[in-house]
Amino acid sequence: SKTKAVKSAFKMSLLANSMQEMKRVLKPLGAQVSQPKIHQKYKYGNSDTNFFDKIVPILMGFFVFFFVFLISGMALLNERTSGTLNRLLATPVKRSEIVFGYMLSYGVLAILQTLLVVLFTVWMLKVEVVGSIFYVILINFVLALVALAFGILMSTFAKSEFQMMQFIPLIIVPQIFFSGIIPLDTMAKGVQAISYVLPLKYAGDALSGIVMSGDGFIKILPEIGILLLFLVILTILNIQGLKKYRKV
Repeated sequence: SKTKAVKSAFKMSLLANSMQEMKRVLKPLGAQVSQPKIHQKYKYGNSDTNFFDKIVPILMGFFVFFFVFLISGMALLNERTSGTLNRLLATPVKRSEIVFGYMLSYGVLAILQTLLVVLFTVWMLKVEVVGSIFYVILINFVLALVALAFGILMSTFAKSEFQMMQFIPLIIVPQIFFSGIIPLDTMAKGVQAISYVLPLKYAGDALSGIVMSGDGFIKILPEIGILLLFLVILTILNIQGLKKYRKV
């Protein structure tokens, strides 16, 4: 952040001034003062690592969330507008069975899409992963399920594909600003509070920790738990949302 950068620059300035003062004092004594050698050891990456490398884990989660949300929402909306959902609701099938059926079928596609995004990012873009690639896939898969449930829920409020598209700039895109690309400690307290109700924030924290710090399962367990809580809440809301079309 800017505060840390200022502190670091201030410390380096004090160190430089101290060295100059020491040289001035020791010069009359004929003592030789050598400039200290600074060795840098990188916790992640190397001297060529840039800002893009830092945000890649967050963007990985964002694209998984975005595509799964869009595909699941559009698919269910098309089934509703075409009358397929109404015919399904005319059968004795329970609302919960309908929701779980959609999540199971589209969940398979979410898995494939998650694998495609993660493997492309890691191998094609040559992203260094300090931790386990399995945990990266796990977090993205749980996030994809959350996006799936979220997309189904939003489709119940949309009457057309155009309205569904309007949810993207209103709900999806703003999440990227609270996912860690912009440091939260630079935001106002009230704005920071918004991030705690957004799933992408927790996924971004977990992915950044795995990729850049090598966090293990225990370290990312709180984020996984919160994402699963999002999934449960959204699934319950989806079941209740079908009451608009049929009461069983």
